[in-house]
Amino acid sequence: MGGGNRTGRNKILAILIGILAVLAVFFLTVMAIDCNRFVIRRYRCSMKNLKKDGRIILLSDLHNKSFGKENEKLLAAVRRLNPDMIVIAGDMYTSSKEGDTNTAKMLVGTLAANYPVYYGNGNHEYKTKTFPEQFGAMYEDFTDAIKKAGVKHLVNEKTYLPEFNMDIYGAEIDWKYYGKFNYAKMEAGYMEKLIGKPDMSRASLLIAHNPDYFEAYAGWGADLVVSGHVHGGLMRLPVFGGVIAPSLRLFPKYDGGEFHMGQTTLVLGRGLGTHTLPIRIFNPGELVVIDVTRAGA
Repeated sequence: MGGGNRTGRNKILAILIGILAVLAVFFLTVMAIDCNRFVIRRYRCSMKNLKKDGRIILLSDLHNKSFGKENEKLLAAVRRLNPDMIVIAGDMYTSSKEGDTNTAKMLVGTLAANYPVYYGNGNHEYKTKTFPEQFGAMYEDFTDAIKKAGVKHLVNEKTYLPEFNMDIYGAEIDWKYYGKFNYAKMEAGYMEKLIGKPDMSRASLLIAHNPDYFEAYAGWGADLVVSGHVHGGLMRLPVFGGVIAPSLRLFPKYDGGEFHMGQTTLVLGRGLGTHTLPIRIFNPGELVVIDVTRAGA
């Protein structure tokens, strides 16, 4: 009698192990595929005071990933979409002592040879800039190269596009706003101290890498905010969305997509690459297209 029970339990255990093995192979396969592909995600945003319609491509969180030799697949997709400008929301390379910035430099430089490019820093650029004792001249070498290529590098400053009557701002928020586990509240007036007041007679686009502070960006007065940082939550689940944020909070509110607060729109790209944990499950990289239109047009 006892031998029969043991045999039954062993069969059940074998079935469970088999199911787990199949699931493991399935998820590893999905991860391998999603880490090496990107999709095109499209948005349409109306902006007050915009002088003419335009097409923006948003890139973020490349982390030195290359889709094909010298990112030929990504560049071909950009050419087909025929944008008016490229906006980069940071983390194009990874702040690693053993890492380099060559892939990011090559991609950004190639884009700048064909399109106006506006670059805002992410936490990895900020980290390499702030801690040169760890990373040497990584930040200076990278920023010197992209500026020579013609990129407009916006670090707590703005540039005006008269053709569109649009200001593009690049906000580099303090390191304390990138903490793990905890959420540092952004004090009132911080954004204004950082980048000044927006010109309300112009359309305003704010490059702000970390989407957690969308409320502060909207309160500051941006028409359109573009962000990255969250990588789509690494893995995406039906209903729940992204699983974990870089701050190690589960199921982040802002994980990717389009969000609204008052008159402000946030377009949050899910990024292109990975770092530290090379995980993307049901979460391929994103090349984001934003068609901006005149309000009422």
